Amino acid sequence: MDSTVRVRMMVKDVPASVAFYTGLLGFTPEGPQSPAFGAVRRDNLLVLLSGAASSAARPMPDGRVPEPGGWNRFQLICEDIDADAARLRAAGVTFRNEVIRGPGGAQTVFDDPSGNPIELFQPAPFPA
Repeated sequence: MDSTVRVRMMVKDVPASVAFYTGLLGFTPEGPQSPAFGAVRRDNLLVLLSGAASSAARPMPDGRVPEPGGWNRFQLICEDIDADAARLRAAGVTFRNEVIRGPGGAQTVFDDPSGNPIELFQPAPFPA
């Protein structure tokens, strides 16, 4: 069985989204890219970036139209959340909250160029 995790994200601008994921988050382009569709990979996570001209953007039978945004998100594990959040903020990335800390670790949520949320998470160290 393929161990790749695939997540489809509706985006406003495919080339801008590919540039964001590859330039700031360490993804690499995967396969052919177009203004309607692109894909990026980081380890076993494949993010499918679907624009308004892609087949994924077609209206549902009840009339709803897939669009960017919402609260469903994937999580990127990091080793230094404060440094990573500062680097992304310096690059102009919009965050939905400050870093919050709890018993399981620290997290913060930021938006990709289309308003899709992404979570940075630094797990709490395990006791020795």
